[in-house]
Amino acid sequence: QVHPVESGGGLVQPGGSLRLSCVVPGNINILSKVMAWYRQAPGKQRELVASITIFRETEYAYSVKGRFTIDRDSAKKTLYLQMNGLEPVDTAVYYCNTITSDWPWGQGTQVTVSS
Repeated sequence: QVHPVESGGGLVQPGGSLRLSCVVPGNINILSKVMAWYRQAPGKQRELVASITIFRETEYAYSVKGRFTIDRDSAKKTLYLQMNGLEPVDTAVYYCNTITSDWPWGQGTQVTVSS
């Protein structure tokens, strides 16, 4: 089974920015799905970070509101997460999936915020 492929993570200092990308393989029209970014910090459960509907309505976890922006390019079948004002608590592995986790989880992309 195919799974999303996330990229763009890395090590960044507090206050820095990163842009994550998620490519959805196969013949899947991401316009038909409510897409989402999740993250899982060490020792914690995976949590929903942001979502975007087919009408481009967005929702964010309270902890990232005003700092993160979710977007998509349907032609490229790619989901993005622009992360600004990063904080050490944002350190986690970031994943993308549908809002109902329809697909197998990918390997995610590691984001580490540290000075």
